[in-house]
Amino acid sequence: MLGSAAAFTLMTTLVKYLGDGYSPALQTFYRQAAAVIVLLPIIARDPRAAFSTTRPGIMIYRALVGTFSVILAFYAYQELPLAEANALSFTRTLWIVPLAVLVLRESIGPWRLGATIVGFLGVLLILQPTMSGHGSLPALAALASAALFATTITGMKIMTRDNSVLVLTTWSAVLGLLLAAPVAAFEWQWPTWPDLALLSIMGVAGLVAQSCYIKGMAIGDTTAMAPIDYSRLLFALIVGFVLFQDVPDPLAMAGAAIVIASTLFITFREARLKLPKRPPSDQ
Repeated sequence: MLGSAAAFTLMTTLVKYLGDGYSPALQTFYRQAAAVIVLLPIIARDPRAAFSTTRPGIMIYRALVGTFSVILAFYAYQELPLAEANALSFTRTLWIVPLAVLVLRESIGPWRLGATIVGFLGVLLILQPTMSGHGSLPALAALASAALFATTITGMKIMTRDNSVLVLTTWSAVLGLLLAAPVAAFEWQWPTWPDLALLSIMGVAGLVAQSCYIKGMAIGDTTAMAPIDYSRLLFALIVGFVLFQDVPDPLAMAGAAIVIASTLFITFREARLKLPKRPPSDQ
């Protein structure tokens, strides 16, 4: 998970750095293309194993939603300070709660509901300086990206039980490339050789971040993995200040702290509720 956070920070740094010359859709296409090229030798050794899955419908859904989620996220990272864009991406845990109620018809208790409401109040704090300084569209894109991503991670733990990391990343990379290509074609631009190198690094970093995240969620306990993922915010604060002179807004960072606290509360509480109950003692 720490490797995922570091690779994700490298990817978003390059997204922001290259943002003036390449649209989010183009960056997404080059990211997927680099991932497919890296995976090709592995896929070629055993194509059947790389694509073997009992859940093709879910794989297609993950790729479709994931591709548009990435495009929206890249737009947000181009336009917003890295730390604030990262903070808004953490709302994916909060979005799972209303999705569980509306889609899965789950009933939620007062603690989970309260933590979700507090978390979205933190989002409002982040949005105050963000929307006034950078406009509303990038912030709304970040929130929409997190909401879309939330629909794909609810079943992540289940998917990793009968699908390897290779299968999940292969489907995501190949279908993502096919889905991003038509959108990128409208804004096509051939990169310079230095930019092509950076775009390739960005794509590989995205693949590493995704693979490490899936592997971490597959073999690690959720309550142990979740806090490590938030190290992205620390990395983003440092990189944003050093490379882009992004000075963190105190109000936005206070909102980020509230979002992280509320999502961690939900994560730990859900994990505790899933533990088997101890049998009553005879004494």
